[in-house]
Amino acid sequence: MTSAQLDKMRLELRRGVLVLAVLSSLKAPHYGYSLRKQLQDAGIDIDEGTLYPLVRRLADQGLLDSEWRQGEGRERRYYQLSEVGADLLAQLTQEWQQLNSALGPLLEH
Repeated sequence: MTSAQLDKMRLELRRGVLVLAVLSSLKAPHYGYSLRKQLQDAGIDIDEGTLYPLVRRLADQGLLDSEWRQGEGRERRYYQLSEVGADLLAQLTQEWQQLNSALGPLLEH
């Protein structure tokens, strides 16, 4: 397998996980940079070109609420889970845990 093929497979694996990570991180309000920093601190490296469109898409789908706030000398848009987003996060978390439980034994063989 070439490096390019491996990179493509990694991207596919990460794509759905990033949605779960972002939704989970937005239980508390964050603006773009603080969200990216929290994810990086948790070991999930995500570039701005991926994060910001994802956050906007989730907000457009009604999964996030947003508001402008003054902070550190300038206005920033803060995002947080909406009620619908919290419900979806609970469902996705349950699905993730079920998949993880099923996948774990398969990976050990």
